[in-house]
Amino acid sequence: MLSNISLLRTAATSAIRRTMVTEAAHRPPLDLYGLNARYANATYIAASKSESLEAVETELLAIKHSAENSKEFASFLENPLISRDSKTKSVEDMLKGKTTSVTMNLMTTLAGNARLNSVVGITDSYVQLMKAKRGEVEATIISAEALNKTQTAAVSEAMKSQFPKGAKVVLKTEVDPSILGGLQIQIGDKFLDLSVGSRIEEVGRTAV
Repeated sequence: MLSNISLLRTAATSAIRRTMVTEAAHRPPLDLYGLNARYANATYIAASKSESLEAVETELLAIKHSAENSKEFASFLENPLISRDSKTKSVEDMLKGKTTSVTMNLMTTLAGNARLNSVVGITDSYVQLMKAKRGEVEATIISAEALNKTQTAAVSEAMKSQFPKGAKVVLKTEVDPSILGGLQIQIGDKFLDLSVGSRIEEVGRTAV
């Protein structure tokens, strides 16, 4: 009898350990908070378990693109006068056979919870999780005039010490004439202002 109890305990412990290892393997790589993050986290876990992380990312980005570029679709997402049931049915009809079950489940859940207007923010949070999974670090160089390839490469080389070892750097360049000259650099949540405009403002604030 005692032997049977011991075997049951061992089996139960092993099952719990396997479950914990499995859950850890699908856990989002970042701790994001807020309503959008809750949906994004749940979607990430579901997509990881079904091995469809990249597919879901592509689908959500396509939905975001439609929301930002189609007035009709944006109006549908935001219209509070359309009932939840009607929105859910419309979403099912639009996406049936075109997306993974994970994306379909997210969109119908949002429709049922009257949260379809949050899909752009949820997509942004999901993409943030995917970038973290891939070890990507976003860096943006802002200049008063467009940089040529040589200048961009020189700035990128100078920025290397700011990146975590082994990071995959996603470099973007932007032009903002209002900074007058110099550069502004955004690396993740870090911001470095080396612009002429900021120096002029600093002089203006200095007491004479």
